[in-house]
Amino acid sequence: MFDAFPKTRPPVDEKKLQRLYENYEQNRLRITAASRLAGFVEGWMHRKVAADVKNDSTKSTLEIGAGSLNHLTYESDTVYDIIEPWKKLWTDSAFLNRIGNKYDDISEIPSTASYDRIISIATFEHVLDIPTLVAHTCLHLADNGCLRVAIPNEGSFVWTTCWRLTTGLEYFLKTGEDYGLIMKYEHVNTANEIEQVLKYFYGDVKKSVLGLNNTLAIYRFYECRLPQIEKASAYLKRS
Repeated sequence: MFDAFPKTRPPVDEKKLQRLYENYEQNRLRITAASRLAGFVEGWMHRKVAADVKNDSTKSTLEIGAGSLNHLTYESDTVYDIIEPWKKLWTDSAFLNRIGNKYDDISEIPSTASYDRIISIATFEHVLDIPTLVAHTCLHLADNGCLRVAIPNEGSFVWTTCWRLTTGLEYFLKTGEDYGLIMKYEHVNTANEIEQVLKYFYGDVKKSVLGLNNTLAIYRFYECRLPQIEKASAYLKRS
């Protein structure tokens, strides 16, 4: 079913990629004007993900792709573990004292560890082997747990237009180069592909969008329950 995975990244000139990543890091840390504007709009994703702990901060949480830990401005969980291999993003974060375990990959998490909620904001589009990642989340959810995922609407005209007129334009004016190169390199999964994977491994998937529908939206949010443990285990054994 998922023959296209794991994905591979397109070849890119190393020197050009290094320059692109310098700007990309600034974007993730919200240093530039365009990235701050993007961060304001991204607030919709953070609020959607955090909605289930608005009145309950006791749930144990694992965040996949925690980045600079900026999501912690939206919630105050007592048990909060992260997966984020790009350590430079969170090393100097003011929220570091709220973090428990830190992992580079979900495969490092002990098999006995479980969470009331597993969350992710603007990360799943980057993951080369998204079916394997989602299968692992099934095995680490506690009873009645929930996977909460927010993603850009990658693959849509609306999303492409938005980043081209903000971060993309800013980068072109600064360097004369196309920011689309790093978008192609980093955003390996479309929103539709991610939705297909979520629906395969979870029996109850609810979706909302920032926009009118799948086509005319900037972001999507998924609330996933009823992990299909047998499907996930079988997939991981053969992958």
